[in-house]
Amino acid sequence: MMDVLGRRVIVAFFACLVALAATGRASAFTRQDLMLHMDDGVDLAATLYRPTQAQQPSAAIVMLHGLGATRQQVDPIAQRLADTFVVLTFDARGHGQSGGFVSVDGPREIADTRAVYNWVAAQPYVDSHAVGALGISLGGAAILRSLVEGVPWAAVEVANTWSDLYAALAPQNLTKSGAIYALTNGVKLDPSVQAIEQDALLSRNLDSLRQWAAQRSSRSGLSRITAPVYLFQGRRDFVFDLGQAEAAYRLLKGPRKLYLGDFGHSPSTFPGPDIDTVVAEGESWFRRYLLHVPMPSVRFPVLVSPDPWHGKPVAFKSLPATRSFKVAFPGRSAFDMRGKAQRTGRRLRTRIETFGPARVRVKAKLVGGWSRLVAVLTATPRQGKTIVVSEGGINTSGMHGTRMLTIRMIDDATLIPRGAKLTLTLGSSSLAEDPGNLLYLDPPMPAGAKVSLGAARLVLPVLRKPVSR
Repeated sequence: MMDVLGRRVIVAFFACLVALAATGRASAFTRQDLMLHMDDGVDLAATLYRPTQAQQPSAAIVMLHGLGATRQQVDPIAQRLADTFVVLTFDARGHGQSGGFVSVDGPREIADTRAVYNWVAAQPYVDSHAVGALGISLGGAAILRSLVEGVPWAAVEVANTWSDLYAALAPQNLTKSGAIYALTNGVKLDPSVQAIEQDALLSRNLDSLRQWAAQRSSRSGLSRITAPVYLFQGRRDFVFDLGQAEAAYRLLKGPRKLYLGDFGHSPSTFPGPDIDTVVAEGESWFRRYLLHVPMPSVRFPVLVSPDPWHGKPVAFKSLPATRSFKVAFPGRSAFDMRGKAQRTGRRLRTRIETFGPARVRVKAKLVGGWSRLVAVLTATPRQGKTIVVSEGGINTSGMHGTRMLTIRMIDDATLIPRGAKLTLTLGSSSLAEDPGNLLYLDPPMPAGAKVSLGAARLVLPVLRKPVSR
């Protein structure tokens, strides 16, 4: 799971996507490798594609890759677009052939993004009023933040990314330490990131982490954005969940569209079976808003891929309606860091499809400096493997005595088949559910730390009408 959470997931996704996108197409463009010089002396390696038959000046697209990747992973999809658009791909600071270090979309990277935009818009063969951007994960967040800071992208597409980095990686003040380790391991981190890395892994000095993340987030400024934005997010992404894209979708004031698909960070698998639809949707968006090609009006701006995929997403005029599905998990448990509480309910009488963040409410007695509680919800069907439906945790540092705790879990969309049994596991980390579940790691607590738990109650938001079968 650690590798799945990391950079290889992003690379695999784009490799599959672009292989599909390039199938059966003849190319008509020129290609040039170059270096872009930033104002602090760092050079960014880039590749420029220019269509050979397009009218000039042409619309342009800048492509930004994910954390730990390089422009080579997005170059093939650039080649698909380069028949029509001027396209620039580049290695982000601290990646590939570029100089510098990675500060995870900090002010320096946003300055780079602005500089790249300015360079492209200034080229005589580019229509400066029709420069768009496409980014995934780290690259998508840079695009959203640059929009907030005034970079005038004409249209953008972002995938598998965040709008609020602190809320994504430290919900309820407990960091997804396994995800953070996987995402940053092996990356050339800037000293400013190295300085807070241990705090991020150990969920401490949270005010500093919150301020650091705020500089790398866009949510607070998205209500001012009127540029066309297409958000692609995975149904089951335990790093950057559905809520990151849904919050952005609600705030944006310009043309907007939201695609919730069968892809994402772990526990999703790659390639996503809906890749051809993702490619078509993305290309159509740029044709509409960069080339101004007449197209039917967007009457249903929210698309949700079913799981398993059957060839077509389900379209909605707004985010689909949900209802609350409630499950009681009676019992009493007391344990230290080596223990856990695991409770299983009755078999479901009908299939349900979660859509949104589940919540677990449990009475807890915290003793000896017990500092966190992690909940993992799994579903075991009559046949087949157990499914991790969702998970979440809460930081209880500084709490003692008896408390009523509410754990907000990951915002995802998961089909749970009829006849499945739901199991709730509560412990000091996600490893309590399974040693291979590394989302929430298990740093030490004081030797006398213990917790006693009473009955738990789960509230699952589920679709009123499931899109999956």
